[in-house]
Amino acid sequence: MPPQEVPRSPAQPRPQGVRTALAAAALVLLGLLALRPALSGGWLWDDGSEVFENTILKDPAGVAKIWLSPPGPDYFPLKSTVQWLEWRAWGAEPFGYHAVSLALHLASALLVWRLLRRLGAPWAWLGGLLFAIHPLAVESVAWAAELKNTLSLPLMLLAMDAWLDYDAARRPSAYVRAFLFFLLAMLAKSSVVMLPAVFLLHAWWKRGRIGARDFVATAPFLAVSAALGAVTLRFQYRVAIAAWTIDAGGPAARLLRASISAGFYFFKCLVPAGLSPLYSPSVVAPSPAHLLPLAALIAVAALCWSRRASWGKHALLGLGFLVINLLPIVGLADMSYMRYSWVADHFAYISIIGAAGLAAAALGALARTSPVPAVLAATAIAGAFAAESRGYSSVFHDSGTLWNYALGRDPASWAALDNLADAEVKAGDLKSGIAHYEEAIRIRPDLAEAHSGLGYALLLVGRPADAVVHLREAVRLGYVKAHTNLGNALAQTGDLDAAIREQQEAVRLQPDSAETFVNLGNALTQAGRVPEALPQYETALRLQPDFSEGRYNWAIALAQAGRLPDAAAQLELAAREAPSNPRIWNEWGAILAQSGRLAAAGEHFERAAELAPNYAAAQINLGNVLLQENRPLEAIPHYEAALRIDPGMARVRQNLEYARQQAAR
Repeated sequence: MPPQEVPRSPAQPRPQGVRTALAAAALVLLGLLALRPALSGGWLWDDGSEVFENTILKDPAGVAKIWLSPPGPDYFPLKSTVQWLEWRAWGAEPFGYHAVSLALHLASALLVWRLLRRLGAPWAWLGGLLFAIHPLAVESVAWAAELKNTLSLPLMLLAMDAWLDYDAARRPSAYVRAFLFFLLAMLAKSSVVMLPAVFLLHAWWKRGRIGARDFVATAPFLAVSAALGAVTLRFQYRVAIAAWTIDAGGPAARLLRASISAGFYFFKCLVPAGLSPLYSPSVVAPSPAHLLPLAALIAVAALCWSRRASWGKHALLGLGFLVINLLPIVGLADMSYMRYSWVADHFAYISIIGAAGLAAAALGALARTSPVPAVLAATAIAGAFAAESRGYSSVFHDSGTLWNYALGRDPASWAALDNLADAEVKAGDLKSGIAHYEEAIRIRPDLAEAHSGLGYALLLVGRPADAVVHLREAVRLGYVKAHTNLGNALAQTGDLDAAIREQQEAVRLQPDSAETFVNLGNALTQAGRVPEALPQYETALRLQPDFSEGRYNWAIALAQAGRLPDAAAQLELAAREAPSNPRIWNEWGAILAQSGRLAAAGEHFERAAELAPNYAAAQINLGNVLLQENRPLEAIPHYEAALRIDPGMARVRQNLEYARQQAAR
């Protein structure tokens, strides 16, 4: 790759001045232009469990739990601590999370430029730019849950920078800096685990050999890699994939697929076309076509090795960096993501640096003899990368766009179908959601999540008996989250005893879930066991103090217990937490009406009707209050609005006729 390392010394000061500042600003600006659509993206896939549904982020004492007793599928406490701080800054608004990820990515691009420059690579700035705008990096930047990638990489690059200082002058302070930055990077995400091997590769590149002194110097780094890498594997096997079976085949099949994956990533680093947020597992199935990228990688490595006395040595530094950082993610060990696909763009985030450095160094070398073709080639590559990244970033705008795009790449993707159905149900498109769940189940009959999601959607469209069938199947397949919706479905069929048993099982299996306690409370309330229900709501609100839906249901139970002031107080809090929820305002109005406060009740019903003009209950309640206040002319349009929504309501039609008679007097 580069001709020689350029150590930092008094004779060779840090790059400074207007020219460097302008170059840095240009790199950042071009990166922003290419990745700007990522800033307007919403929440995707597991962003809920990572961020806005993550109760530990909302806990004021959450930082201690993050470090000492993390409940999630990984132990990346530095990443979770940053998310805890972000929650206090941005709450549930995704823009701030995307802005932080993009800023960290651009900081990494600047550090890539700096490192390539220190290593003596020609056109180091281009290397930083190609990393910044590389389409393979889009997924890490645009997907909020991948903060672990964008946070760990700049820390890793700072560790590399400090290591170059140490290797040049053996200063203990530089060694300590390198170690601390590496430790922090590992605590953000253990994908940086191969950095000690990169240090040894650098020693070979610089001195032509790896000596005992190099092994001794990297030993503490290797110890951190081994320890925290083992922690990551423990969390993966005991938490993330504990309930799943990853069918990787025997050792020979696993090794073959891992080798094909390495070739796949090598090709995508060089030619980032045809990218997908969810690749079909078939892309790394053993076949002659899929072996070609691996064969190309081996051929390039062999050519570089044969020329190691000259340019090949520098190329091997970049190529070695690329391959070394692929080793943890090609499938030699099981990872939860392998349930969906063997490969993913975000796995190759670090390796992009090697490809960017190789391309910049090659073009820089070409420029010595053919400057015009080199400039034209660099411009064409950068332009193509930027255009592809800008277009691909827009795919991550929302879940519907993302999963429709993934299905366009692989129409048989059960995971994309399941996720698209989830997004459609949340958006209220129940018909499409049900159809996509059914298609996912047709492709993958044992997909518990799809059975659970389909059951929930059927429940929403008023088909509780059909919902019970799929929710029971989800429970049979081991999907513990299905118990609570199964309880809800059983309650709608009238089997309250069975519903309560399912909700109790949900509480047993998910004791940290506020939703399970609320659903148990709802089942008990529906069965008339209100005194038993009230403590369930109290527990739910202790677990999640801002759970407005739980507070709403608690208020209904309090009202049934005759505690109207307490019910009104809870609804007031719920309205502060979710001021745009019309059901809260409507129920609050009903409590006030029962308390004889008709004027205040009317204001609350009016607020509910303003928020949701097609909310029949609010229109009816407002009409009733106005009629009781001898304001029949004002009541009439609200009754009429309710009947337009549901013409079959006989009692409302009677009230409308009575209001008209009263208005005619």
